[in-house]
Amino acid sequence: MLKIKGNAKINLTLDVLYKREDGFHQVEMIMQAIELADILSLEERKNGAVSIAANIARLPCDHRNLAYRAAVLIKEACQVTSGVHIFLEKNIPVAAGLAGGSADAASVLLGLNNLWNLGLSIGELEILGAKLGSDVPFCLRGGTMLATGRGELLKPLADLKPCYVVLAKLPIGVSTSWVYRQYRGQGVKDHPDTSGVRDCLTQGDLMGVANRLCNVLESVTIPAHPQIEELKKSMMQYGAMASLMSGSGPTVFGLVEDQAGAEYIATKLRNQSAANVFLTKTAGKSGGV
Repeated sequence: MLKIKGNAKINLTLDVLYKREDGFHQVEMIMQAIELADILSLEERKNGAVSIAANIARLPCDHRNLAYRAAVLIKEACQVTSGVHIFLEKNIPVAAGLAGGSADAASVLLGLNNLWNLGLSIGELEILGAKLGSDVPFCLRGGTMLATGRGELLKPLADLKPCYVVLAKLPIGVSTSWVYRQYRGQGVKDHPDTSGVRDCLTQGDLMGVANRLCNVLESVTIPAHPQIEELKKSMMQYGAMASLMSGSGPTVFGLVEDQAGAEYIATKLRNQSAANVFLTKTAGKSGGV
């Protein structure tokens, strides 16, 4: 039995540059791992079968689950005869813009590389991961990264100065594919200052990063769900350094320097909104198992 955790992520910046000929969007974003994590238990099965179960009844436990697909992919790619049973303790909210499914897939790839003694490099795992989803390569590495292409091309950045993160997930799901289909770049006035954020990261300037948070997909998701904007305003009102929607939404996060301030914001939001609220911290590069 091997246990491994899969960390969620937030986007400090997210810019959509153009739509590519292959139908995907060319993006440029700075992604940050956070300590909120799913826990996966992997148990080898000599009969060759791949199976999955979870602590949440509504979570699909078949080919629709990225963790299951990751196990099948690495098993077939490496011609492994053994199977695996995966138990998924789901702590990251589903369809939240936090890369929960990608985190699970990355954990399975890392875990089975270890469990089955495959000896694959992180680069080789990234190539497999990119076949499953654009966020999987980032979830294999964690920390603070610049992501380009579809999101699968990564460049390590200076770590964000550690801070607390308050997450507020509204009781709605947002389809990432729908958001990208609706995105119209010509109507977006504010785009991320990516180079400015990178400079602030290098200088250890947390406030400088906070002042430059930007996500162009807010232009699609917020008009469809105005409660997101209200959550952002509430976080700022209660003392967050900055607040932004993560990914395609609907989760809103706030960056907070100290634990007491973060706990205050989380308590206020739990009392005054319908959102599911989490208190977590930023996380460094992935240690794997």
